[in-house]
Amino acid sequence: MLSLFTVQAQETTANKTTITNKTETKPVKPTPKKVVTQEVKQDSIPVKTDRYGVRFGVDLYKLTRGFYDSDYKGIEFTGDYRLTKKYYLAAELGIENKTTDDDRLNTTTKGTYLKAGFDYNLYENWLDMENIISIGLRYGFSTFSQELNSYKIYNSDPYWGELPPEVSGEKFSGLSASWIEVNAGVKAKVFNNVFVGFSVQLKTLVSNKKPNNFDNLYIPGFNRTYDGNFGIGFNYTVSYFIPIYKKKIVIPETEAKK
Repeated sequence: MLSLFTVQAQETTANKTTITNKTETKPVKPTPKKVVTQEVKQDSIPVKTDRYGVRFGVDLYKLTRGFYDSDYKGIEFTGDYRLTKKYYLAAELGIENKTTDDDRLNTTTKGTYLKAGFDYNLYENWLDMENIISIGLRYGFSTFSQELNSYKIYNSDPYWGELPPEVSGEKFSGLSASWIEVNAGVKAKVFNNVFVGFSVQLKTLVSNKKPNNFDNLYIPGFNRTYDGNFGIGFNYTVSYFIPIYKKKIVIPETEAKK
């Protein structure tokens, strides 16, 4: 009996060992690692740029003066080109027909003129402003003709009174004059690409070809001559800006650090 139980116990142990050996172990799969992505936020501040282009305009003062002054007809066209951030190339082209009634002479001046130079913008714009407060320099040149309508002979003896004016009608062509002027003005943007402005000019003659026996009382572009080589001028303009390209504004390092 003892032998029988011993044999059965050994068989049972052997069977358990066999079953244990036949058991297969499944491979353990590694848990995937989560990849954390970080979004890079871009700078939301837009890049500031300046517009460069050509501006064309007309002088409203000369254009409308003929409506209330029968002795004047004329027009002036203006233009400028933005060369750098502060400097502008500028020019004016005009035609004038002016009758001057002086104490002794009555003359009619007809001619054209051209002025060219530069403007420097003194105003520091911010945001998208494009206003201009400028000071500039021009060289002007005019070709014109004079017609002596009438003149009075000076009478040194007041007893006989003034003599009646003499009608002449004599014409002098091929006259010319040149001058240098300092220009100070303002241009303000009122609508998209539309500017209004005004300027004042101080002028001095460089050359002046005069007719025989009398002076040039009025020179197109230079205006009235006042007992010498100095003159003044004024205009009121409306102009339209045609943008051509844009240029990025470079911020200085000192401002960037602040």
